[in-house]
Amino acid sequence: MTLKNVVVFGGGTGLSHLLLGLKLFPINVTVITGVADNGSSTGILRRELSIPAVGDIGKVMLTMANCDKGLIDLLSYRFEIPSLEHHPIRNLLLAALVEQKGNLTDSIDFMCKLLNIKGRILPITEEQVELIAIMDDNELVIGEHEITSSKKNIKSIAYNKDFKTNKEVIKSIKNADLIIFSPGSLYTSILPHLIIEDVRDAINNSKAKKMYISNLFTQPGETEGFKVSDHLKELLKYINKIDAVIANDKKIPMRTAKKYETREQKDPVKIDRKEIEKLGTKLISDKLYHYSKDKTIKHNSLKTSYLIFSYLMDEV
Repeated sequence: MTLKNVVVFGGGTGLSHLLLGLKLFPINVTVITGVADNGSSTGILRRELSIPAVGDIGKVMLTMANCDKGLIDLLSYRFEIPSLEHHPIRNLLLAALVEQKGNLTDSIDFMCKLLNIKGRILPITEEQVELIAIMDDNELVIGEHEITSSKKNIKSIAYNKDFKTNKEVIKSIKNADLIIFSPGSLYTSILPHLIIEDVRDAINNSKAKKMYISNLFTQPGETEGFKVSDHLKELLKYINKIDAVIANDKKIPMRTAKKYETREQKDPVKIDRKEIEKLGTKLISDKLYHYSKDKTIKHNSLKTSYLIFSYLMDEV
């Protein structure tokens, strides 16, 4: 049986959590990640070694790994001494490989073989780039970390320069059967891919179905007051059509919702079926969240991935 090709765009915790489930299904998964992160260990390595960001890539690799837990624990280890800047081992290995091999794509491929990853992880570019945001008051904020830390609402985003897109990314989009936009920060995890002209054109010219996995909660400064259709409308400013959206219809307990509202200024994302229908997008809804080990609400990665796989088998 020929396996279907699934391309996933995203970043951060939402992407990694989704991949925990997707890797269990018989599909070819290619993950496209950004390289503009400039915080913590990643930011230090970028500044000192002039390499693209490796932090999100490292997290995705460990999520998709099919190897001994001891190796994963080792790659997650951080030295607790100032001279090593609290770098996780995986970041240092990727940085060393980039210096050895001369590019990030080959370095990731090497690590994927080491970790027995079934699938591929591709950086959007091999160049060093910075994300820029214009806020509602027209303030210019430079740097992904600075953007996410800002308390202001984002009006638009851009990059600090023109750059060459990784050719392997365009090739994977052309060969895709399904393109997924994962849960995550809309303006710093998803749209940074779609504002790149040749990536956007490749997606719009692809025959693949397009799917969005809706966030469980809104995000301050980005999607306050957004319902599912509002997220879709933002994506549709760049993408011709979103064929399907997966969204949670399990009510979040009032006590939990109040805690998120008070501590993080986040509200549950509501399903507005009629508005979704007007957009020509198929709604796939189910009870999709569970409580993770840290007592926070996350997508049930296995259940969400099962819905993706079912759609892939039925519609593609």
